[in-house]
Amino acid sequence: MTDTSTLQYTAEHEWVLVEGSIATVGITAYAAEKLGDVVFVELPEVGSTVASGTVVGEIESTKSVGELFAPVNGTVTATNDQVIDSPELVNSDPFGEGWLIKVEFEVLPTLLTFAEYSALIGE
Repeated sequence: MTDTSTLQYTAEHEWVLVEGSIATVGITAYAAEKLGDVVFVELPEVGSTVASGTVVGEIESTKSVGELFAPVNGTVTATNDQVIDSPELVNSDPFGEGWLIKVEFEVLPTLLTFAEYSALIGE
């Protein structure tokens, strides 16, 4: 499992792991818990361009449908095919095997720290 205190976050409940110019993106455990049991995940195509703050995917659960927002401007370099085949990974391991996309970016926008995100969700 990833050390969640070293990640960056969005107000839309995505986490971001920055490694060089690649941002690995997933949804937080808080978001996964609020969604309930995830049954379907739709992700953008590898090679597609994404814009920060725009909807780039969908996460469907037994309770509702959530949207995946891009936290950065860039190009999708990878999608996690494992979550498409086994969407329950978003619930069981949101910070590990449940990652969703990787995006190559040029400029990293200001994101939330772990402390800021924790305050946002009241933890």
